[in-house]
Amino acid sequence: MTQRSNALPPLAALTTPTLTWNEGAPHATAFDDIYFTRGDGRAETEHVFLGANHLPERFAAWEAARSFVIGETGFGTGLNMLCAWACFEQHAPSSARLHLLSTEKFPLELAALEQALASWPSLATYTQALCAQWPAAVSGIHRLHLTDRVTLDLHFGDTTDRLEQLDGQVDAWFLDGFAPSKNPDMWQPELFNAMAARSRPGATFATFTCAGIVKRGLKAAGFNWKKVPGYGRKREMLAGSIETPPIDQRRQSTPWFTPPTVAAEKRVAMHVAIVGAGLAGSSVAAALAKRGMKVTIVEREAPGAGGSGNRQGALYVKLAAETNHQSRVYLAGLLYSQRWLTQQHANQTLWHPCGVVQLASSDKEARRQQRFIEQHPLPPEVVTGMENPALTETAAITVSAPHGLYYPQSGWVRPKALCEHLLSQPGISLQQGDVCSLTQLENGWQLNLADGSTLGADQVVIASAHLANRFAQTAELPLQSVRGQISELTLPDEVAGPKRVVCAGGYVAPALDGVLTFGASFVPNNATTDVTDDDHQRNIDELRQTLPALIESLEQAGIELSPENLKGRAAVRAASPDKTPYAGPAPVAEAWRADYSLLSKDATRVAEIPGRHHPGLWVSTAHGSRGLASAPLCAEVIASRICDEPMPLEAPLVDHLHPGRRIISGIIRGENRY
Repeated sequence: MTQRSNALPPLAALTTPTLTWNEGAPHATAFDDIYFTRGDGRAETEHVFLGANHLPERFAAWEAARSFVIGETGFGTGLNMLCAWACFEQHAPSSARLHLLSTEKFPLELAALEQALASWPSLATYTQALCAQWPAAVSGIHRLHLTDRVTLDLHFGDTTDRLEQLDGQVDAWFLDGFAPSKNPDMWQPELFNAMAARSRPGATFATFTCAGIVKRGLKAAGFNWKKVPGYGRKREMLAGSIETPPIDQRRQSTPWFTPPTVAAEKRVAMHVAIVGAGLAGSSVAAALAKRGMKVTIVEREAPGAGGSGNRQGALYVKLAAETNHQSRVYLAGLLYSQRWLTQQHANQTLWHPCGVVQLASSDKEARRQQRFIEQHPLPPEVVTGMENPALTETAAITVSAPHGLYYPQSGWVRPKALCEHLLSQPGISLQQGDVCSLTQLENGWQLNLADGSTLGADQVVIASAHLANRFAQTAELPLQSVRGQISELTLPDEVAGPKRVVCAGGYVAPALDGVLTFGASFVPNNATTDVTDDDHQRNIDELRQTLPALIESLEQAGIELSPENLKGRAAVRAASPDKTPYAGPAPVAEAWRADYSLLSKDATRVAEIPGRHHPGLWVSTAHGSRGLASAPLCAEVIASRICDEPMPLEAPLVDHLHPGRRIISGIIRGENRY
C-alpha cells in the first residue's frame, strides 16, 4: 500500500501509459487491462455510471443555482465524462450547469486520446472540444471550459492524493479505474475516505466492480451500497450513496481559511459589482457572467487604463528552483492562461502564442535555471532548458546569454484590447465612476461614488490594484505600489526585431505594426505615471544587455537609441510583500487578531474558530508584472467560491492566495498589524 501524505506531490511531468490496440480499443500494458469494451463501451458507460447514478432524471430535475458536480476516479480516455456531458445536454434545463472533475495518474498522449475516442463518432463534437484543450501531462489541476455551461477539471496525479487535496464537493461519483486485481494501489481505504469527505449529503456512486475490498472500503467510509444488475457478461455491480458525509478535518490546523458560505440553493439572479476594469477585474467579470451572474464593473477611467493598458504584455513566469506554493500557483496560472487566451479569440488578434525565451543574464541565474530544470522535469511543450546556439536559433535573433529557458506555448497579448473584449460579453455593464467607500447592508453592499451616487449589489469584488486597500474593510491589506514604464520604438524596414518574446530583467516583444515594445522599468514604492527619460534609459540599458545584436542593427540603420527618440507609457502595478497575488474573501482583520491572538505566544495554539469574513466581499489584486499568468486563474478561484463550485487549485494553494494570510503570519511574528 502506498504511503500517503498531506503534502503536495512533486511538480513534474507524469508518465504516459504504454498502450496496445485491438480494433481501436486501447489496452494498458502496465495494468494488463482495457480502457473500454470495444463495440459497446458507450452503452456500458451509460448503464454503469449514468444509469446507476440516475443522472438523466437528476439532470432533468436540477434547479439548484450551483453546478451539478460529478467526480471520477480514473479519466482514462474520457469516455465516461463525455457520455455524462452528452446526457446533461440532452436532459438538463438550459440554465443548469455541469462541473466534471476526474483524476488520472497516467494521462494519455493527445494522439492516443484522439485515436481512442475515434471509436465513438456520435461523440465527435464533444471529443473535439476536449482534445482542443488537452493539457500537458503535468501534476496538478487543469481546468478546461468545454462550453459556457460545462467545466472539466483534470486532476493529474495519484487519485487518493488528488482527492485529499480537492477543495470542493461532489454530487455523483464514477468509481472507475482498472480492476482492483489489476490496480490494488488505488482501491484502498484512503480512497474511499477521501471520496466520503468530498461528498455532498446524499451523493451517489456507481462502480463496475463487486470486489470485497471495495464493498468493505465503501461501508467503512460511510457509504451505503447494494448490488444491482451489471452490464453484459458482468452479472452484478455496486451502486449506493452517502447520506451524512464525515466532517472535513482539514481545517483543524488552519481554521482561519474556512471559506464563507455564499450560494443559495434556489436559482437567483445575483448581482455582483466589481471595482476596477483592468485585467483582474475584467477576468472576474467574464468568469461570473459566464455563470449567469449580472455584473456591473465600476472604473474611474476606462478598461485597461492602469497597469493593463499597454499595447503588448508578455505571458511568462519565473519559477523557483525549489518547488514552493508560489511557483505552483504561477505554473498552474500559466497553463490555464494559455488555454483561456486561445478560447478568447480564435483569430489571434488578442493572443499570439509565439513562444517565450527567458535568458539567464548572469552565471548565478544560469545555475538557478539549470537547478530548476533538474528538479522539475516538465514536458518540453511546457518548458525546456537551452544553450546557445540553440537559444539564438529559437529566438530568431542573436542573443548573447549562454543559457535560457524556452516556453513554446507562451507569447504576448494586447492587454487593453483583451479587457475591452472581456467586458463586451453579455451580462456585463460598465459604469464610469470612482468608488470611495463601501457600506455593508443587511442583504448586500452599497458602493458610494465620489459624485454622490450609489450602487447596490449582492456581492462586491475589489480589483483596483494598488488602490484595493483604500476601503475601510481592506485598509490593512499590505500592498506595494510599483511603477513600470515601457518604451516604444518604430523599427526601420531593414531591422528585424525578435520573432518570439525575449525576457531577462525586462521583456522585448515581437514588433506590433512595426513598433517595438520593450521594458518595463521596476520602481518600487512609486505611484507616479509620468513618462520619464530616466526610465527610458533603464529600458535601453536592459535592451542593450539582453539583445546587443539588435542594438547594433539599429545603429547600422542610423537609429540612435536615446530617450528623446522613444515613446512610452507608465503605469502603477500592485505587489504583495511575498509577491503572491491576493484572491479570495476579505477577512475581518480585527476579528482574526482577536480570535487567533494565542498564536503570538505559541504557534501551535490554534483556536477552533472559523475565519470571519466581510460577507460577500472579495479581493483580486497584487498581480504585479505577471498578471497575465495569475489574474485569469484567480478570477476562477473567486467565481468558483461565489458559485459554490470545486476550486481550480489544490486546497493548500487556494489558502496560499487568501487575502488574510498576512494577518496570521503577522500574529505569529508578534506584530500588531501585518
